[in-house]
Amino acid sequence: MSETRAVVDEFYRRLGNGEIGSLAELFADRIEWDIYGADDVPWTGRRTTRAEAAEFFASLHTHLQPEEFAVERILVDGADAVVLGRMRQIVRATGKPFVSPFAFHFTVEGGKITRYVTFEDSLALARAFGAS
Repeated sequence: MSETRAVVDEFYRRLGNGEIGSLAELFADRIEWDIYGADDVPWTGRRTTRAEAAEFFASLHTHLQPEEFAVERILVDGADAVVLGRMRQIVRATGKPFVSPFAFHFTVEGGKITRYVTFEDSLALARAFGAS
């Protein structure tokens, strides 16, 4: 198994087991992170450090109540992995559902995640947060 696949598998193992506090250990000190979306969504935007990644994962549960998160496929090409799947979550502030397919792009170098970019239905997410 490739190093990239092993790190991504470990990421989802920890996420699935609720080991949120240890996810940041998988990230490099400096990262390229981007979550595209509306300014009304509290976690969108760029991050560049492991500490910012840790804060993101620690605070996510305050905004969303997960109902379904299914990884359907992991595609690996060298240092890059793309994870495809679907999710359904409830936005706690509004009680509205957020349902979307997703693609997460990871880059793993030296056994650490150096890039994490998400692709999801940002319009549906903004609407679930009550943005117009």
